[in-house]
Amino acid sequence: MQLYGSYTSPYVRHCRIALIESGLDFEFVETDPAASARLSPAQRVPFMIDGELQLSDSLAILAHVRGLAGRPLYPCASVLNRLCLATTVLDTAINLFFMARDGVDAGVVPYLQRQQARITTALAELEQQPWTLEAPFDDATLRLGVMIGWAQFRQRIDFSPYPRLQAAHQALLAYPPFADTQPNA
Repeated sequence: MQLYGSYTSPYVRHCRIALIESGLDFEFVETDPAASARLSPAQRVPFMIDGELQLSDSLAILAHVRGLAGRPLYPCASVLNRLCLATTVLDTAINLFFMARDGVDAGVVPYLQRQQARITTALAELEQQPWTLEAPFDDATLRLGVMIGWAQFRQRIDFSPYPRLQAAHQALLAYPPFADTQPNA
């Protein structure tokens, strides 16, 4: 089983955490954008090759790993909803990050202003949700944690208005599979 990705990708990080938790034997293959474009139909990381099976999305990888370990990716619809909402914030923040890096000013593009507003309203909703504050962590909490970790690493979001989200992130920082996969500055 090979997981391809980068150490700074939050999606790859979530998959690495799941693999560490599962105890499954895997190889992590660091991959650059050019290799991702050649090797994955989605042209992004993470992607996984497990024998004849190739998976090109983090949720598919997580479902596969969790299934092999006998643990469901999400035990109920509310956990799935939190996972999806945290993913929405992460996707949006990453897109805005790369656009800013390419010189696009989100403040003057109405569509991108709506995307920034999406982050704010989604974070306000996530702040109201219940979060797992001790192991075993569900995948919604892990996705929230990798989202916060990425946003802090890239200095993209101020989490001071969200004490419940900060508390969940702090709880994760004490969890070795999460702490050991943090990107280095």
